[in-house]
Amino acid sequence: MIDQVPLTAWLRAAGSGDRDAAERAYASIHAELRRLAARQLGRNAGPATLTPTALVNEAYLKLANGRLEAISDRRHFFNLAARAMRQTVIDHSRERLTEKRGGDLIRTELDEQFAGAAGDAQQSLDLQQALDVLEKQDPELAECLILRAFGGLSASEIAELRGVNERTVNRDLVLARNYLRMVLEPPG
Repeated sequence: MIDQVPLTAWLRAAGSGDRDAAERAYASIHAELRRLAARQLGRNAGPATLTPTALVNEAYLKLANGRLEAISDRRHFFNLAARAMRQTVIDHSRERLTEKRGGDLIRTELDEQFAGAAGDAQQSLDLQQALDVLEKQDPELAECLILRAFGGLSASEIAELRGVNERTVNRDLVLARNYLRMVLEPPG
């Protein structure tokens, strides 16, 4: 995980115009994004055709467009990185669903493997909507789940970032998962 003191110091110095600090911060952030992407996609959290390299590049572009110098500290970075990865996975899922529904393609036969992957895309979009609602109702629960599911952080890493104990994080994760289960699973 990114060391808190150097990254925060580099980001602050970069915000003041220090190019050397900006380069070190960018390199550190890019390396951390690669680690997070590999962890996330290694758990099959994203669509099957999304590679760690593609996820890192897209997430990095989203972060860079928001000016990396504006990132104030480690917690802010992880929140933004998890959100960027989440949005990248969602965007990729939307593209897959567009392809599934025809897009500009003319289909001649149904590919079973492709149809199964498109189902995962719909699940990703449903998850996105449920997380949006959770963020409005309880931002801390949503943050905890996003850092875990899309940032790939462990409960202890999240606890350290949030300044709480690991039991609190585990409790929040259980509450957030139960909420999503209630919203996403059909009654029955």
